[in-house]
Amino acid sequence: MVDPSDRRQGCTCLLDDVRCSLRAWRDPGALPAPFGSPATGCLIKEKTMKLLHKHQLAVLFLGCMAVSVAAQAEELKVMTSGGFTAAYKLLGPQYATSSGDTLDTILGPSMGKAPEAIPNRLARGEHADVVIMVGYALDDLIKQGKVDPASRVELADSRIGMVVKEGAAKPAIGTDSELKDTLLKAKSVAYSDSASGVYIEKELFKKLGIEKELAPKGKMIERIPVASVVAKGDYEVGFQQVAELLPVPGVTFVAKIPEDVQSVTRYAAGIPVNAEHPKQAKALLDYLASPKAQATVQSTGLDSVPR
Repeated sequence: MVDPSDRRQGCTCLLDDVRCSLRAWRDPGALPAPFGSPATGCLIKEKTMKLLHKHQLAVLFLGCMAVSVAAQAEELKVMTSGGFTAAYKLLGPQYATSSGDTLDTILGPSMGKAPEAIPNRLARGEHADVVIMVGYALDDLIKQGKVDPASRVELADSRIGMVVKEGAAKPAIGTDSELKDTLLKAKSVAYSDSASGVYIEKELFKKLGIEKELAPKGKMIERIPVASVVAKGDYEVGFQQVAELLPVPGVTFVAKIPEDVQSVTRYAAGIPVNAEHPKQAKALLDYLASPKAQATVQSTGLDSVPR
């Protein structure tokens, strides 16, 4: 990248050259001999005309370059679901600054009945250049012919964690038996309507052998972060992907659930087949998956994808 001070210095030198040549053109005698003789006046005029022509071409070229860069900058419409949102909110502005593109972001779950869910938005005909969501939900959109299969990019892995209301005691959930005991003692349990909540309701409770006990006090929370209802005191404990729990105030993060009963959710992204700006969309996806983005990804509670 060219230093702006270099541009200013270059422009000053060009102007000095032009001024000097114009003075010589008007009064060749003002120059010291042998350049100040009338015989050399026509040569100086010819040199000055060439110099002016060269600078005019340079200015025209720079102007065309500026117009070209402005013309290439686009507004990308990005649909992203909860688990990768915290990382995207940090990385998106960095990409926009470096590329010149602007990002119009819409939030929604990867699945479910809510009208805000990404599959439901696309089914209604809403436009998007990029969709970021749970990997298997993205695969469904690819099978339906709504997302280009060649555009699929792996972004991050997400694990499930638990929160309690800020100020409440942190229960032990480091082992299967501790997690089971905590769930049985809890008066109410909240989990999301996205991938992690589906796993908790359909598989985790069954693995722990407490499916019947949890049925009356477990609740799938739609559209809003699980941690927000725990922060209000509506539910005693809440489960969701760690990256979705950490940004919410008013709760205390307890821990991830044990690895042997953990469900790892892969987040991926793709480009819809009717994207208006597929080239810029690919550049955004490459940036989100790049090595230099991984420290930011991990800071939000996600795990980098092994590559």
